[in-house]
Amino acid sequence: MDRATAPELATVSHFVDGKRFAGTSARHGDVFDPATGRRTGQVALASAADVAVAVEAAERAARAWRDASLARRTAVLFAFRELVNARRGRLAEVITAEHGKVLADAAGEVQRGLEVIEYACGIPSALRGGFSENVSTEVDSYSLRQPLGVVAVISPFNFPVMVPLWFVPVAVACGNAVVLKPSEKDPSAALLLAEWFVEAGLPDGVLNVVNGDAEAVDALLDHPGVKAVSFVGSTPVARYVHQRGSAAGKRVQALGGAKNHMVVLPDADLDLAADAAVNAGFGSAGERCMAISALVVVEPVGDALVARIAQRMARLRTGDGRRGCDMGPLVTAAHAEKVRSYVAAGVAAGAVPVVDGRDVEPDGDADGFWLGPTLFDRVTPDMSIYTDEIFGPVLSVVRVGSYDEAVDLVNANPYGNGTAIFTNDGGAARRYQHEVEVGMVGINVPIPVPMAYYSFGGWKSSLFGDLHAHGEDGVRFFTRGKVVTSRWLDPRHGGVNLGFPTQT
Repeated sequence: MDRATAPELATVSHFVDGKRFAGTSARHGDVFDPATGRRTGQVALASAADVAVAVEAAERAARAWRDASLARRTAVLFAFRELVNARRGRLAEVITAEHGKVLADAAGEVQRGLEVIEYACGIPSALRGGFSENVSTEVDSYSLRQPLGVVAVISPFNFPVMVPLWFVPVAVACGNAVVLKPSEKDPSAALLLAEWFVEAGLPDGVLNVVNGDAEAVDALLDHPGVKAVSFVGSTPVARYVHQRGSAAGKRVQALGGAKNHMVVLPDADLDLAADAAVNAGFGSAGERCMAISALVVVEPVGDALVARIAQRMARLRTGDGRRGCDMGPLVTAAHAEKVRSYVAAGVAAGAVPVVDGRDVEPDGDADGFWLGPTLFDRVTPDMSIYTDEIFGPVLSVVRVGSYDEAVDLVNANPYGNGTAIFTNDGGAARRYQHEVEVGMVGINVPIPVPMAYYSFGGWKSSLFGDLHAHGEDGVRFFTRGKVVTSRWLDPRHGGVNLGFPTQT
């Protein structure tokens, strides 16, 4: 089909002040179906002027929304929760069509996002302050938490629903207005969420969506109307966002990359460990910041565990996520080629390719962005497949001689996002959770993503900023504390006294 007869591609626009907004920029990006390699649409890329329009709409809305009662805010959140729950299948389809993850995985992403909405529905309890009577004679003191104003959320391609829902419901429940910039690779889900929020009763302008690339990010980081920024992405960009946003006087939480280790002790249930390694290593084609990419095996169980993992990998079906496959494609052709280059580098460095994903025969279109699950054994810490965050279905097995050697290896890594230990020894597990320098720890749980009422975030180069996502940290991030000291004099008191006030 030539250009003259090809159907016009749909354009994913922005969403500002309660309606779709075309913007003024002439720039557009391509949206693909990763399972077919076909271009399915285009997305408007915002200019700085477009971002300014969104921020101004949010500023207008924030002034009224901050004064909305907690009862009204929670009513909107409850209604939004019902809409998302009823339409979860639609969201999953949109995720799979633009990201490529299989439908079951997309449905799981929606469920984890729903849990944060449900947490935000309880915001009256989370925003309760404290009160102390008679801190001095007839003087009371109490604390408040108040919204910041306009906040920005910059979310990644790998979780186009869950990550925005880590932040937006909590920010809105706390009384803020939000400008959300989703990934330009899979932008459609964010627009659905914004439209459904308005349908649930959220006033126009409280949630706005601007699509874009680095130009839009910089505009959000620089705009004086944006008071705080929440970001999830790679470590280099997270560091940049934190530095530029902080320099502009903003509060910033920037969640970066990871190299997550799963330690397997000799006493572990090896079948359970093998299942966990496959699930955590290859789910969502490894495009998770909590994926297990380094499997640290304490000898002498390396051979037995590697054999079990390889057996399970042989039964995995890679293909179109709408066909009931186990693992889908990578998100773009460029990313697929990048991950392939890491596989080649691992072979060249001397790692043993137990399963080479480049040989996969996918159940899908030949033009899809395919790479099958890949397993390397005998990996050493100097190899790029160990040192780098590959963000693909590549699992590296590093063999060590002791528990202490395993802990030293994990703690020497510059990342500190998530880790897991598999063992039947409670003492070893307790020691590991105490000694390991990582923000989220799983014990016989390979992907220890906290529930919504706890907070998500890592240590070291996996987090820039002090507060983590959702839970209590999320409420603190999107509010400012205020302490009031008050005295209401009764008619018996009065007179002038120029002495320094004392507590009596």
